[in-house]
Formats: sequence, C-alpha cells, structure tokens
Amino acid sequence: MVKIHTLHVEPPVVNASCAWASDYEQLRELYESPYTGAVITRTATFNGFSEDSSNTVAFAKDSFTSVNSYGYSPHALSKYLDWVYTLLTTPCLDGSPPTKPIIISITASTPTVLAEMFIPPSSPTRSNRHSAGAAPSTSTHAPTHTGGIDPATLVGIELNTSCPNIKDAPPPAYTFAFLLPLLDVLSSAFYSDPSITIGLKLPPYLYSTRFAEAIRFVHTYTREIRPAVTPPPHPPSPSFAPSPFALPPALGGLGGESIHPISLGNVYTFARLLAAHPDHAIRRIRVIGIGGVTSAAAAGRMRAAGASVVGCATLLGREGVRAFEIIAGHHP
Repeated sequence: MVKIHTLHVEPPVVNASCAWASDYEQLRELYESPYTGAVITRTATFNGFSEDSSNTVAFAKDSFTSVNSYGYSPHALSKYLDWVYTLLTTPCLDGSPPTKPIIISITASTPTVLAEMFIPPSSPTRSNRHSAGAAPSTSTHAPTHTGGIDPATLVGIELNTSCPNIKDAPPPAYTFAFLLPLLDVLSSAFYSDPSITIGLKLPPYLYSTRFAEAIRFVHTYTREIRPAVTPPPHPPSPSFAPSPFALPPALGGLGGESIHPISLGNVYTFARLLAAHPDHAIRRIRVIGIGGVTSAAAAGRMRAAGASVVGCATLLGREGVRAFEIIAGHHP
C-alpha cells in the first residue's frame, strides 16, 4: 500500500486523467475494478470545456502509442462532484462501504477561477450549489456513512498543468510565471484545510535545470504564500485549414510506448531530487509515474525509476478497464 498524504492507494495503480475517465459509467467501471487502487477523473474546468469533433485520438497500428487532440472534460466540475459523491456513498458489490480514493482532476486558466473552484458549496458566496461548480472539499462533499472511514482519506485533488492541446494556452508548467499564481491558490487551500491531498500533473521536462526549478518553486510553499498575480494573456494562434492528418488539428499530445523513455527519465530525476531534499515536507512528496505504462514490465520500470504509483491512459483507451489486469501481469 502506498500512502500519499491522506490517500491510501492499494494496489498502487491508477488511471491517468484522460478521456476514458470522462463520465459516470466510465468512473464507476474504473472504481469497481479490483486492479485499480484509486481513480482519477478526467480534468474538469469550472463550467466544462467546449469539446468538438477536432478533439479526438489516433492509435498506432503496431504499438501501444497514441496521439490525441483532446482538451479538458465537457462536464463541469459540479458534475464530477456529484458523481464522486455517488460513488463514495454507494455500497460496494459485496455490501461493504467504499474505501478506494478518488482524485478529482481540475484546471483553470486564471488563479481567480481556480480559487472559485475551491469555494465550498455551503459558502455564503455561493448562490446555488446545484448550478455552480464547487470546491472538491472533503468537508463539504464527502459521504457521512463510510463505515468509520475518514472521508478526507478518500478524496484528493490533481491540478492539471500539462495539457498541450488548449488553443492559445500552452501548458503552464512550462512557464513558471503562469504556474506560480495557480500554486498560490493551491497553497492557500491547503493551509486552510491541511487534510486535502493535492498533486500536480506535470508535462515531460527535457533538460535537468527544469526539474530543480520545479522543486525549488514548490518548496517555497512550505514556508510562504505568494500574492496571486494574473498571468498576461497569450497571443492568438493562427487558424488552420481542414487537416488530412490523423488528428484534425494535425498536432497533439503523444502518449503510450513512444513517450515511455522520456517519462522514465522524468520519474527517475524527480524521485531522486525529492528524496535528497533537506526539507522533510518535500521528501514526503510521492511520484505517480504515467507515460507508456502498457505492460507489467513497463510498470516495473516505472517503479524501479522511483514511482510510488503507476498509471496509464493509452492502454486504457485501447483495452478498456482490462488494461489494469494487463499491468498486473494477468494477461499477455
């Protein structure tokens, strides 16, 4: 069993926040699988992302590799809070109370909107808890009849800072001037409720100084909270004609086996920098390794590189929930 702050993940395998964790039925199937130790929702925005036919995926014929132009979930955060509440208040098939954690993946283009996503639905500033997004707060949305299990141990938050497919909005994790104001919001939320488990979904970094910079900036939040600053607007991107390529926009995010070596290098580097850090708060951070986990062997390589938990998306998209049996080594 792996403990990530208040979350207990057993087995140490999860799905990535991806298109195949979008709706209630997909989340329920993931939750009921004995081969997942936690479930991560598709990334939600405050009001939902405007998805169209240009947002799609293509799989390679001869390998477990994918390229996608997906953005975020078309479902609003409030919908995910309702689904998570249902999953965590519905007895399991054997009648026992739910014990598997759920990580709600969220994102926002500005710190103001992100902060609004953390306002509890019972707050006086929230006029209608059913029509507006609400904070993924364990104190306001978690179940009250989970067989003595602390609801705070069943809900976590992921801030997605890595999606490459959002027009005019490059991944904020590549530009720390855009990332830090979002981290300010997470820091304020955590210090208001230290029971919240919060994680960052980061994109691949390709040179060594970025790893050290990322940890250095995260470390500042163990001591102080910076004033929030709204990032400057991005310049508009050019429009594209209809595309003959596998993805309508021609470009997209790479996943599966092709990205596995880079993902291993990222996990290896972050895990060692975190473990060697002088601050215990930084050493407690756990790495979830995602990227090309398409087999039991790939999962083993991720763990050897330093991942406490491994996850997959491309394999889930190709194989469905059976993917987690494959990772467990129960299928070739």
